[in-house]
Amino acid sequence: MGALQITLGVIGVAVSIVAWGVFAAAVVRQVRIIRLGQPDGTRYGPFVPRLKTLIKEFAAHTRMNKFRRVGPWHWLVMWGFLLGSLALFEAYGEIFDPHFAWPIIGHWEPWQLLLELLGIGTVVGGVALAIIRQANHPRRADRQSRFQGSNFAAAYFVEAVVVIEGLGILGVKTFKISSGIEDPALWSSFVTQPLAQLLPSATAAVSIMALIKLLSGMIWLVVVGRNLTMGVAWHRFSAFFNIYFKREDDGGVALGKLKPMMSGGEPLDFEEADPEKDVFGAGQVEDFSWKGWLDFSTCTECGRCQSQCPAWNTGKPLSPKMLITQLRDHAYAKAPYLMAGGKKDMAGDEIGLTGDDPHAGIDVLALAESERALVGDAEANGVIDPDMLWSCTNCGACVEQCPVDIEHVDHIVDMRRYQVMIESNFPTELNALFKNLENKGNPWGQNAKDRMAWAEDLDFEVPVFDGEFGDAEYLFWVGCAGAFEDRAKKTTRAVAELLHMADVKYTVLGPEETCTGDPARRAGNEFVFQMLAQQNVEVLNSVFEDVEPAKRKIVVTCAHCFNTLANEYPDLGGNYEVVHHTQLLNRLVREKRLTPMAPVAQDITYHDPCFLGRHNQVYEAPRELVGAAGANLREMPRHGDRSMCCGAGGARMWMEEQIGKRINVERVDEALGTAPSKIATGCPFCRVMLNDGVTSRQSDGSASEDLEVVDVSQLLLSAVKRGSDKEPVAVGAPEAETGGEAEPDGKADTAGTADAAGDKPGSADDS
Repeated sequence: MGALQITLGVIGVAVSIVAWGVFAAAVVRQVRIIRLGQPDGTRYGPFVPRLKTLIKEFAAHTRMNKFRRVGPWHWLVMWGFLLGSLALFEAYGEIFDPHFAWPIIGHWEPWQLLLELLGIGTVVGGVALAIIRQANHPRRADRQSRFQGSNFAAAYFVEAVVVIEGLGILGVKTFKISSGIEDPALWSSFVTQPLAQLLPSATAAVSIMALIKLLSGMIWLVVVGRNLTMGVAWHRFSAFFNIYFKREDDGGVALGKLKPMMSGGEPLDFEEADPEKDVFGAGQVEDFSWKGWLDFSTCTECGRCQSQCPAWNTGKPLSPKMLITQLRDHAYAKAPYLMAGGKKDMAGDEIGLTGDDPHAGIDVLALAESERALVGDAEANGVIDPDMLWSCTNCGACVEQCPVDIEHVDHIVDMRRYQVMIESNFPTELNALFKNLENKGNPWGQNAKDRMAWAEDLDFEVPVFDGEFGDAEYLFWVGCAGAFEDRAKKTTRAVAELLHMADVKYTVLGPEETCTGDPARRAGNEFVFQMLAQQNVEVLNSVFEDVEPAKRKIVVTCAHCFNTLANEYPDLGGNYEVVHHTQLLNRLVREKRLTPMAPVAQDITYHDPCFLGRHNQVYEAPRELVGAAGANLREMPRHGDRSMCCGAGGARMWMEEQIGKRINVERVDEALGTAPSKIATGCPFCRVMLNDGVTSRQSDGSASEDLEVVDVSQLLLSAVKRGSDKEPVAVGAPEAETGGEAEPDGKADTAGTADAAGDKPGSADDS
């Protein structure tokens, strides 16, 4: 051990003491900050399933690999960071003594191979990620970058450290070989062995490279320790916890049902709730749960959510990524005030800090941050702009794509809940929606007695529940759109006729049916949702009173009703087997109870409804039905779990789009790129929006006048019914009128008089 080694070693140790101290203090502070959120006891267990999910997601990179061009490189960097830590700690000995190696494994050939792979992997992976970031830089005007709004300096710093650490690992190993300290087999050192032949024997170089390897890590610790909002660095630690504590303990993403309204860690009971004490949604950043704060802290700013967001891709102010980072920055800036005991009541008056000088010792910037409204425009100095909040369609693309399981939709709806229920501050169009739901039990404000109008003129009787479920196998939940919206009525009629033809015993509720409450809940009006849902659960439970639980089956045509009945009603005591009509019809085709005989020999593109696809993973049944009908399926570029929203979800069906391009027009433009004869879907909301988009494009000459929007059930009925007549005519011909088919003029969809939503006229980045 010479003077050089001693000097370098002292420098390394001294820097390490400071670095580890800064980092340890930062970890403690970050944990304290995250714990400022509301309690949530639902996240801790069961341990084994959560642990399995964690291991699968990080070891196999199952979610990261959704972006295939990025996944492999990130996988290399991740393992380089985890296992490379062993090489980092080995540097403490190598600085003082170039001959130092870990006991037992230090000279073991497999360990030498692992070091080789770690060094190469981190260098190649780090460089590749930097290139990908450059290739998708927001300065490019011909595309919207998923990195727009991300902190590039922080990202490049992390990637630079990754590369330097990899070079340090390779450098130490190379100089050990050139100096005769190591003599590994070529198979375990296939890069460093040839390089060592070109370098002189220099044991001092081993110590120098070891110091470089060590200092790169220590500088990283200091920088991230002083910047708690550097998510691109902190996710290396917090992502493990964020994945483990994800909402669904079975490993699923936070889609399907919404998180219930929580207060003090317990579901909010409206009958006993006190607005002065209980938390109603999220009106201040401290109203989010600790898991919400962990979400904010874990965001890597990769922008996958942003690249998939329909609002962002059509010029709206909403970026799921920037919404989370704005909440993060606000939370951490306000944290000193909250940790000092600061708290404001609903009127904005201070109730937490007391004394003659209550603000003494609190950072003035934290005090200023505490005055900001969580939701407010620029004039009000709000953290989240209202246009950003209300642009969300709840499509779930952000949640589906997030590699670290951030729960964007739950956080957005929590903020909406506070705005609606406490502030009464929401888009004016929702006033009519809420009023109609409360007074009429449906969004269109129609009378309950008209719920069976869709069945008029059918050549068979539709059974209406009369107090006895009898031998019925299914309750057919028609839904508000299926009962009142003229375009959706055709789907209802088609499904009813197919069930009749297949001899499926079913019944409908008729006037007893009311809205499931989905639009109210997604808009943030939890009170109206609870009112409607409890009423429906009571009715449904009485319908199934004498039916054993395993046979309580409901079939629905609306993807939103499907999601609500299947995923949200169980929390209210409504446990049923709920199937979407495409699933049931597909099963009937497989069982030969429905036999398509006359192929619909046309090119069809299928639009995945968000609440059927992403929220409930029903992708294959509708496509199989399109194929069974004899149509040629042409997929849009964005389909399956990357399908783009139609723009109707999140109660957007009842709100006007006044910013950017209309989402439904964007989706129709994508559909037109497949040159289809028809656009098929499996949701009445999607059907309305896509039809309006087609109408818009037909009016400007971009779409053929013959282009139609149909439900997949109509395609199937065409193939089945015309086959029985031995007349394989195209959907849309006059003969197709019966059973909810196309109109005599050849148009499948025309605007309906009951469409109180108002007719709205009207790319995925894999890098």
